[in-house]
Amino acid sequence: MCGDRGRLQAQLYGAISAQLLWNRDELECGGMPRPEGRGARLHFAGQVDAENHRITLIIAIPELQRAGTGTEYPSNVTVIEEGSGRFFSTSGLDNCLTDITALNAVDETGDRFSIDGNLYCVSPLAEINGTSSMSISDMQFSGLLDWSAS
Repeated sequence: MCGDRGRLQAQLYGAISAQLLWNRDELECGGMPRPEGRGARLHFAGQVDAENHRITLIIAIPELQRAGTGTEYPSNVTVIEEGSGRFFSTSGLDNCLTDITALNAVDETGDRFSIDGNLYCVSPLAEINGTSSMSISDMQFSGLLDWSAS
């Protein structure tokens, strides 16, 4: 589901505290264009503990182009604690930055790519429907991005 090199590593602090060390066998991921073709949205999900609690991370990168790599793309990040109704998100594009270190075609369609990168957030993500917050330290990821998905 996440390609041969699918992985996600990050440390979460605050209202959600977890060390994420997901490899391709423990990870669900995907990527698609954002509405109106404005960049891309990446999705990662997995189990955070032995009690089967799961979280989903969504990274929206409005300035990402079809075949571009680059540094410091402003990004919006949402973290969902599945089954609890808790959502955490950045309030805009000035809290988190994404470096895309590799974007490589995986087939001849020109639409499906493996994507590697790092995410850095300089301030916590506020809880949408509550009063707490959480922070993400240096996140590293590898996944898939399908520009033809809808």
